[in-house]
Amino acid sequence: MADLIADIFVSLDGYAGGENTGPFFGLGGPELDERLREVLDEPQLVLMGRYTYLAMAGISMPGTDEVSRSMNERPKAVVSNTLSEPLEWENTRLISGDLGVGISALKQTSDVPIRTIGSMALVSSLIALGLVDLLRVTIFPLTLGPDGREPMYAGFPRGEFELVTNKVLDSRLVMLEYRPAAGVSS
Repeated sequence: MADLIADIFVSLDGYAGGENTGPFFGLGGPELDERLREVLDEPQLVLMGRYTYLAMAGISMPGTDEVSRSMNERPKAVVSNTLSEPLEWENTRLISGDLGVGISALKQTSDVPIRTIGSMALVSSLIALGLVDLLRVTIFPLTLGPDGREPMYAGFPRGEFELVTNKVLDSRLVMLEYRPAAGVSS
């Protein structure tokens, strides 16, 4: 069974996005770039919700850079009850209907780990269903206050997690990896 990794970026005050922040909240750096390249090089199936799918497809489909080519070629799945097949972005399958059933089936049949990109509502639902095997949170050292969008923890159920690893990137970003605590429903 494939592991499902929820990979999210968040500000200190808990937002996954904000007004006028740019990529990586404007705080990218060489170690983060290297880590992202490492992650992109790993075999994986990218899982996203409809809004993230539409945004990423709009960027990657016409792109000719290495990251766009990689995203176009890699297997992807989008969770949506409003999109229909055939999907425009190559190598993308649609998961619709009951989320738990669809993702459980995907975990059973995927021969590579499944990794979310963005999609906070999707991540929240996956955690509530107990389907996330690893929660990877990268914390960026800024607060967004009233400019914050997508509250990271909104809708998360009560749950406990065990720290697996932690790493500091670019002397200011903190990456934490957690697994749901054994015997605790996440």
